[in-house]
Amino acid sequence: MPWKFNNHEAVFLQIASRLRGEILRGKYLPDQQIPPVRQLAFEAAVNPNTMQKALTVLEEEGLLYSRGTVGRFVTTDRSVLALCGERVRREAVHRLVEEAFELGITKEELLRYIQEEGGVEDEKAAGDPAADGGNA
Repeated sequence: MPWKFNNHEAVFLQIASRLRGEILRGKYLPDQQIPPVRQLAFEAAVNPNTMQKALTVLEEEGLLYSRGTVGRFVTTDRSVLALCGERVRREAVHRLVEEAFELGITKEELLRYIQEEGGVEDEKAAGDPAADGGNA
């Protein structure tokens, strides 16, 4: 199924963001080869040049490295992975805070909403069927 893209950001940046997230969540492990450009491009339903551009972004960030004609691999440098993860999480929080303030949500309300959401996640992790709307 083709990946979904928005009209607010360049497609190659959205692809880089998605793959970055997959790397940080462990879909691709350190020193693991990622699928070839053409395969990823086919899965995303984009031009291989667009996919190549996205992978170049991740190489420039240090998340991927190339082994010549063998392919691209996830970095084994744990500090690069940790720093990238920290940056991505901070950016996500920044976007959340900006959007909340644009909606007129106060800091106190935002913190309360986050705590309430955290409680739901804690209950899901504990296997509480009520926390999942009874769909556990």
